[in-house]
Amino acid sequence: MAKTNFQYEKRQRELEKKKKAEQKADEKARRKLEGKDHPDGEPGEDSPDEAGADAPERQP
Repeated sequence: MAKTNFQYEKRQRELEKKKKAEQKADEKARRKLEGKDHPDGEPGEDSPDEAGADAPERQP
């Protein structure tokens, strides 16, 4: 009967953990970038700078 290769099994578990951690980090980075695109979290709303761009300038 063949012996179990514990080193191989351990290495496979380590690789799986590393893969999951990388996926989690990628997802976090993607969400962070999406948040920078829409700082309010609402993609359809205008930012205050854009809303005031069409308003006429005031003269002092």
